[in-house]
Amino acid sequence: MSTASSNRPLLQSAIALVSALFLGAGGLLLGFGLMIPAVIALTLVGLELTPSLNIVLSLLFIQGVGCAGVAFSYVKARPAIAPWIRSKLGIVAESSVFDIPAEIPDLRDAITVGVGYCVALGGAILGSILITVAQQLTGTELETGTNQAAQIGMENPELLLLLIPASVLVIGPSEELLFRGVVQGRIREVFSPVPGILIPSAIFAGLHWFALTGGSASGNFVALGILLIPALVFGISYEYTDNIVVPSLIHGIYNATLFTMLYVVVAYGDQLPQQALLTVLF
Repeated sequence: MSTASSNRPLLQSAIALVSALFLGAGGLLLGFGLMIPAVIALTLVGLELTPSLNIVLSLLFIQGVGCAGVAFSYVKARPAIAPWIRSKLGIVAESSVFDIPAEIPDLRDAITVGVGYCVALGGAILGSILITVAQQLTGTELETGTNQAAQIGMENPELLLLLIPASVLVIGPSEELLFRGVVQGRIREVFSPVPGILIPSAIFAGLHWFALTGGSASGNFVALGILLIPALVFGISYEYTDNIVVPSLIHGIYNATLFTMLYVVVAYGDQLPQQALLTVLF
């Protein structure tokens, strides 16, 4: 990833930040906005909106159209739009070409996927444990919200069997195309690697606030802090390999693991011995 030069660096930095936030939030809002009329239309024709259908529609519109669609549209539209915007603002940059590098992972990429997955999952689990211990030591209790997909899965465990492969095939790739490929790629054009990773990771984690149901403000803020750990891993792996397939695999396998754990707890929690459950969860 290379940074572009400009005769107006402060202005270009501000534009990069605003556009990155707009693209990240806009992708999710577009998907959600398209999903609403689809739900209304299906309801009007008498089709029952089951949890399974709700998950499928979410994958189609939010991950498919919202994340992946916006990412591909940005790559295609930027060469035509960026020069016009820059000319109006008096910005001189090296190039308007923007791409999202993707290739079959080599050995180094495969090792990065394995290490990244372990760090992301281990970091998230360790963060959760530390927060639990801190609450016990201080006698406080944080009420964290529940991810909407996880909540639906807890109520309908069979849907988790759909979300496990969907994590690798749809959720991971589509979200990484938008947040690492476009958002991080856009930020890295004008910022060095450290803020180029931190800023997109914070945007990614922050936007998950809207995926939480219930919980207190402080509890949800802490939950997003834990989510920042895997987000940083995704960003670092993309910076290191310059291959969007790598963070997509880490993200997808990470999510699939969490959904698998949740399925085991919900479906077999009453039947498995406590030690077996602890082994599966941790």
